[in-house]
Amino acid sequence: MSKKTEQARTRLEDEKKRIENELTQLSLDAKSTDVRREGSPFGKREEEATESLEFEKRLALEKQLYEQLADIGHALQKIEDGTYGLCDSCGQPIAENRLEALPQASLCIECKAKNAKTRV
Repeated sequence: MSKKTEQARTRLEDEKKRIENELTQLSLDAKSTDVRREGSPFGKREEEATESLEFEKRLALEKQLYEQLADIGHALQKIEDGTYGLCDSCGQPIAENRLEALPQASLCIECKAKNAKTRV
């Protein structure tokens, strides 16, 4: 395994731990919010709206973090398989500067651009 791949693995594992910690903290924060809510008077629309908004924001953040975890897991699996650094779509090498900036990148910049255009 090359030195750059080993460095990428270390960065990916560190980022995975950071995201897992953030998800744990979000879960703990949600539980403490539920406990505080039990003692609050019901029927206040503004309070309910704020709680609803906060809940939606937390869900969106959790979704984003789980997607990042999946991308990191995929990159770590590619390291194990010996295919790290190759585009999932075209099979060509992903530019080193792209992998340095985003070690979990699974598409070369050209395929990523094509993918973004088809989603619009």
